[in-house]
Amino acid sequence: MTIPAPSRPFVEGYGIPEDEDGLLAWTHVSQRMAESRNYWIATVEPGGHPHAVPVWGVWSEDTLYFGGGPNTRWSRNLAANPEVAVHLESGDDVVILKGSVTRISDAEALTPIDDLYEVKYNMRHGPPIWVLRPRAVFAWTQFPKTTTRWVFE
Repeated sequence: MTIPAPSRPFVEGYGIPEDEDGLLAWTHVSQRMAESRNYWIATVEPGGHPHAVPVWGVWSEDTLYFGGGPNTRWSRNLAANPEVAVHLESGDDVVILKGSVTRISDAEALTPIDDLYEVKYNMRHGPPIWVLRPRAVFAWTQFPKTTTRWVFE
């Protein structure tokens, strides 16, 4: 996946600078994603209500892989509507991913992901695993000064 150039989001009235001074590097996002233990995912229930829950996952090659029981509310939400937002736990050192997920159910295809799960959580996950290649990423360490956006094609 090619990482796009960082830019600034426009949010009227929040004082986000228009210049490029203070933009974060993609390595900041990648490091935070790799080191995080928990990822908050937000899905949409069939009636249109939001649903947020923390999950475990692994970050590899600019992609988030996460899983849980296929009968959980959030997993059923994703099966019906693959749109998701993912946040890390900090409200100060923020990373937000947005996009659509796909699901991998083939155990053999998941071997490299299970290897990463085993290193990180001392367990293998097994299928199914949800895969998020972000469509947009937002991050900041000092709002609004370092607010940075990446938009993927």
